[in-house]
Amino acid sequence: MSNAPFAPAANATYIIGHRNPDADAICSAIAYAAYKEARGEKGHVAARCGNSNARIDTILGRFRQPLPVYLSDVSPRVRDLMVANVVAVPENATCAEALELIDRHDIPVLPVTDPAGRVVGTLSLPHLGGIFIPRVAEPRLMRQVHGSLANIARALKATVIHAVDDARHEELYVRLGTMDIGSFWKISERDRIPAAQSLIIVGDRRDIQLRAIELGLRGIIVTSSLPVDDEVVERARARAVSVLSSPYDSGTTAWVVRTATTISRVIERSFGSVGRDARISDIRRKMATLAAPALMVLNDDGTLAGMLSKSDILKPVQFRLILVDHNEITQAVSGADEVQITEIIDHHRLGPISTSAPILFINEPVGSTCTIIADLFRSSGLTPAPEVAGIMMSGLISDTLHLNSPTTTPQDAEILAWLSGVAGEDARALADAIFASGSVIQASTPDAIVQSDHKVYEEEGVRFSVSQVEELGFGNFWGRARSIAAALDGLRTGERLSFAALLVTDVNTQNSLLLVKGDPELIGRITYAHIEKDEIFDLPGIVSRKKQLIPYLTSLLREIRS
Repeated sequence: MSNAPFAPAANATYIIGHRNPDADAICSAIAYAAYKEARGEKGHVAARCGNSNARIDTILGRFRQPLPVYLSDVSPRVRDLMVANVVAVPENATCAEALELIDRHDIPVLPVTDPAGRVVGTLSLPHLGGIFIPRVAEPRLMRQVHGSLANIARALKATVIHAVDDARHEELYVRLGTMDIGSFWKISERDRIPAAQSLIIVGDRRDIQLRAIELGLRGIIVTSSLPVDDEVVERARARAVSVLSSPYDSGTTAWVVRTATTISRVIERSFGSVGRDARISDIRRKMATLAAPALMVLNDDGTLAGMLSKSDILKPVQFRLILVDHNEITQAVSGADEVQITEIIDHHRLGPISTSAPILFINEPVGSTCTIIADLFRSSGLTPAPEVAGIMMSGLISDTLHLNSPTTTPQDAEILAWLSGVAGEDARALADAIFASGSVIQASTPDAIVQSDHKVYEEEGVRFSVSQVEELGFGNFWGRARSIAAALDGLRTGERLSFAALLVTDVNTQNSLLLVKGDPELIGRITYAHIEKDEIFDLPGIVSRKKQLIPYLTSLLREIRS
């Protein structure tokens, strides 16, 4: 029995019973998934939100069916709504490369990663814009480039005619060689910009090119792919002056050169992040106060898993639920109220539940949800596989105590006979095998016993729970009554209930014992015979929680309130 966390798959519909499932909840989930498959409806998966037990294991083993997948919580998570496969930029990239990615992929925020793939910061257009906004009061800064000649060549898509130490990152200053040779360099001398840190952008003006080489400039960028004289190249080699050929005109070249600045100085090192498994309900509150347009989604090792924007959290979750054997959110898997419920198939009373859109809701007053699903097979002209028919027989027999429960209807008996023929199983023999399959009380811890088939109710403004186990006789219960009572009181306290009850049913005699912990006023009003102190009561003929016990407890609560 594996309860390893399972992440719901996108575009799947999970058919799931109530918390702390009994045999009918498990069997109806398996059966309804088989019904959907038989109708040609793909993507339906049987699921559960609680442990198996000896009885369920016996049923599944007999009919060779796997235990449904375990979903402990279906609250939408970041992984369900985030954008995966996010484009990122390395921290040694240029502004040109970052701008190209932002433009090509139309993204508001660009993650920046180190060589190991860990996120070190983010970039956005406002961050990058600071580099290119004109600063008339500081003309020197308007010509500044932080990077390398290799970066400049890459940004310009330039042809490298001659390069010296082009991988070195340095602070460079750019000037246009548009003035007369007599004026060339005078402004740079006034600005005190060293020749070794200077780049000149020039057309086919040979005189400016040669003067730049003579001064020992860091590099010459010849625009418009104009030819460069061999003599100029030879002199540049001799003076260790780099020469690049840009395909752009002078104005464009001057702008693009500045984009060769590396992004290291404009990375926003402070950024919002979140883990893949964080609940969307929690993230919505965080996003409301977030100035940035998106959060980085990180794996446990800090590497980038995806990105979550403010618009992403408004997207619907792609997986859906079908509830079987219950219709109350208090009994459903955690997070059910945050995802789309598309159908409900049940045989219990109606509880408070609301959905965002109309759904298929089948609720019939029969003894088992498996009865309803088997009837769907039959009325659709579909014959289930023998093993699926056996699964439905098992759920029906378990929930009706082999047609002996007061919830049993003639339809249950009719469906059981039909399923018996399809499965090739004798109903009496199957019932004997199911009810002899092991004692929950003997095989479980006290905490597990009181959680067995555990359901929470709210009546007359009072919140309480009732669990139920079925045994062959009461011997096992009496041997552990004290520890079970302590566990039941712990359950009441832990879930903040007014009271908690455990119904122990003997399937042979069709009688039950009721153990109650909590509200002394309610306990004092119970009219059944006390067996031990004021907490254990003898309930002859009581075997149904929903049809007998819950109505009785509700009547007591009304008496207290009146």
